[in-house]
Amino acid sequence: MSAQATLDFFPGHDGVRIAVHRLGAGRPVLLLHGLSSSAQINWIRYGTAARLAEAGFEAIMIDQRVHGRSDTPADAAAYPQDVMLLDMEAVIPALGLDSFDLAGYSMGSRICTALVTRGLAPRRLVLGGMGLEGLLDWAPRRQFFLDALDRFDIARAGDRDFMAIQFMKTIKVDREALRHLLLSMPNISEADLAAVTMPTLVLSGTEDRDNGSAEALAQALPNAEYWTVPGNHMSCITLPDFGEAIVRYLAA
Repeated sequence: MSAQATLDFFPGHDGVRIAVHRLGAGRPVLLLHGLSSSAQINWIRYGTAARLAEAGFEAIMIDQRVHGRSDTPADAAAYPQDVMLLDMEAVIPALGLDSFDLAGYSMGSRICTALVTRGLAPRRLVLGGMGLEGLLDWAPRRQFFLDALDRFDIARAGDRDFMAIQFMKTIKVDREALRHLLLSMPNISEADLAAVTMPTLVLSGTEDRDNGSAEALAQALPNAEYWTVPGNHMSCITLPDFGEAIVRYLAA
């Protein structure tokens, strides 16, 4: 088995190129990263993809538009409502998978949940870094990031948004494209959560409240477990405990 992930491109909504990274062989696990992140940052750099591959899974990691190796269209018209869902509804069928597991982190967990409410049916689901409020009341969290984009050059150490801005600067985010993307994401309704009937792991850092209560999210889902790992929203996904928890849950 190669230690390096492969890279392919698939057409998303309106033909935008979406990057797909793959590592390992076995039961497929689709992995969707968080806002301003990428497959490389969330899944490859800190070893989660390698842990899945070593456990007999194939990690299939998708970069959303504006992220990683995927395209970043400049035109506002390239960001209709739910555009990332439209991308995934083009790319995932093109992968030709008969059965798969699905996992996301933060924004990726929002996308995973919304895809399931629209009919996607993974065998098992992992929602990392997400709380109930982050799904049902997205507007305050979205406004936090929109404000951060406005404060990009004036935020100072100690400000609530300083670390988020520094992270976005590190990955050289396209601010206007990210703004369009943020505005394309609506709330998920409480009634829609009833569609998430497959076994689900809600996985959160012990110090993570960025997207609300992960425990409340697990309680709101029909068939969910709530697990914690060390860390906060930025750090927990970088620790081996996070990937090990995903492997343990999916291997059960």
